[in-house]
Amino acid sequence: MTKLRVLSIFGTRPEAVKMAPVVQALAKNPEIEARVCVTAQHREMLDQVLALFHILPDYDLNLMRPNQTLAGLTAEILEHIDPVLADEHPDWVLVQGDTTTVMAAALAAFYRNIKVGHVEAGLRTGDKHQPFPEEINRRIAGTLADLHFAPTELSRQNLLREGVEDRRIAVTGNPDIDALLQISKMEEPVQVQKWLKEWGISDGSARLVLVTAHRRENFGAPIEEICAGLKELAHHYSNAVQFVYPVHLNPNIQEPVYRLLGRVPNIHLMDPLDYLPLVHLLKASTLVLTDSGGIQEEATGMGKPTLVLREKTERPEGVDAGVLKLVGTDAAKIVGETQKLLDNEQAYAAMAHAANPFGDGHAAERIVKALLNYQEN
Repeated sequence: MTKLRVLSIFGTRPEAVKMAPVVQALAKNPEIEARVCVTAQHREMLDQVLALFHILPDYDLNLMRPNQTLAGLTAEILEHIDPVLADEHPDWVLVQGDTTTVMAAALAAFYRNIKVGHVEAGLRTGDKHQPFPEEINRRIAGTLADLHFAPTELSRQNLLREGVEDRRIAVTGNPDIDALLQISKMEEPVQVQKWLKEWGISDGSARLVLVTAHRRENFGAPIEEICAGLKELAHHYSNAVQFVYPVHLNPNIQEPVYRLLGRVPNIHLMDPLDYLPLVHLLKASTLVLTDSGGIQEEATGMGKPTLVLREKTERPEGVDAGVLKLVGTDAAKIVGETQKLLDNEQAYAAMAHAANPFGDGHAAERIVKALLNYQEN
């Protein structure tokens, strides 16, 4: 029997986290010959996820460069992926989400007349500038895809409105939840235990707020507003609330964050965390402030009230479930909404429940099944 040849391509940590369960499921299936190519669009943050999930890429393009432009990165990906596609001749290329790697890899596969499967398909804000450039990346990937793995029914409806044939859509859930459940069962890292004890979280003398903010549309004035809000909150609560903020390596984030928050005693700035400690800090947190997409899903899965530091989200299911709330980047609004959740038990309880519309931990199985069952008319 001829095996189905599937090449998974990804380049950033979020992609690696969400593709890891899919890569694992592909590798276990005797009907599939699975291969992996990484662009290493994010080198350091990608490598720790590969190690955590025991993934050894067949191709590592190592394309991360300092101060990379989007145009330069896109050109590099197209140039370096094409020889891989020529060498591998896969039946399918799988891409995930909305990064530059996703968009360029899907385009390169299309140029080679290779079918494209898009994991986490159909997410939309309706605004091409929010998030930037992700909204356009995923729309381009969606135009090129032959099979769309929609995480939710709402994502499926978005695709249908854009003219995608229903037979090309499989509602699978998001493999991010597969990964979250897998990693949350692992033992809490010793370093996390030390932090929680040091900050007073372990004995209940303090509460923990997890912060992530790094999006391109928040560069400049928005990230400074976010920092102003965090600083005011930290001073207001003092040691009773501890804020942990893993700071993205991009200098557009590093400079203002360390300048504005570096000397606030109960704000703990640190380098980007490996996925395992990040998940365990999420488990220990009372509240999350984020502009990240993946953390919106993961926090929803754990029932952690989350204030989204964006004007729009492509994950309105979390808002409808009551776990996410859009607050934007205005410092006063961030302060007000955070205080409401920290000070009002009823308001907190209304958001703190694990109603998770994003998946049940079996998305990867459904993706593999849909690939094997696909038939072109």
